[in-house]
Amino acid sequence: MDFEKARYNMVEQQIRPWGVLDLTLLDVLSDIPREKFVLPDQLEIAYAELALPLKNGSVMLEPKMVARLIQSLELNPEKDVLEIGTGSGYATAILSKLAKQVDTLDKDPEQLEFAKSVLDELDLDNIEYYAKNGLSETTYQEIGKQYDAIYIGGAVHYVPSFLLSALKPNGKLIAIVGETPIMHATIYNKNGSDITEQSLFETNVHYLQENSNTISKKFLF
Repeated sequence: MDFEKARYNMVEQQIRPWGVLDLTLLDVLSDIPREKFVLPDQLEIAYAELALPLKNGSVMLEPKMVARLIQSLELNPEKDVLEIGTGSGYATAILSKLAKQVDTLDKDPEQLEFAKSVLDELDLDNIEYYAKNGLSETTYQEIGKQYDAIYIGGAVHYVPSFLLSALKPNGKLIAIVGETPIMHATIYNKNGSDITEQSLFETNVHYLQENSNTISKKFLF
C-alpha cells in the first residue's frame, strides 16, 4: 500500500473539506505516519474515514475529527498541552508537533507503552507519559500543573470543574460532551475566572471512560 498517497488523500479528501484549514496543522497531518499507530490487521484502513478499535477495546477517533478538535485549541510552540486518553498515540504525535510540551495520560499502562514506543520511534521527545486516570481529581493534585490547552481524546458525560481549574488564564479545553446518540464537540475558553463554551458540531463517539455515576450529572464549572 502506498501510505504516502493515502496520507495525502486523507488530508485533501477528508480533513481539509471538513473545515480544517490551519496550514501548520495540515503540514503536520501530512507528515505523521498514521499507519504506525494502528493494529497490524488495520494497515489497509489506517487512513480510512473510520474510528478504529484499539487492543484494549477503546477507539482511535477518525482522522478528520482529531484534526478538527486539535485545530480548535489554536496551538503554537509556546504552549503546554495536557492530553487525557493517550490511546494509540496518534493525537499525541500531532499535539507534540504543534506545542512546546505535551503531558499525556492513560489509565491503561499497556496501551500507554504501545503509544510511547511508536512516539519514541518518531523521535518525539517533548512528551511526558503518565499511567494515570485523566478523569480523577487526585491525578491533578499529584501532577500539580496548569496548561494552555487540554485535549480529551474521547467522549465524556460532563467536564468536571477540576479540569477547567487546570487551565491557565486564556486556556482552552476541547471535549466531546453528552449522551449517546447526540454529543457535542465543545470548546471551553477560560477568561480570567470565567468559562465560556461553544458547541462546534454534533457527533457520537466512544466514551473515554464509562462511569455510571456520572451519567446523571450536569456540566460543572
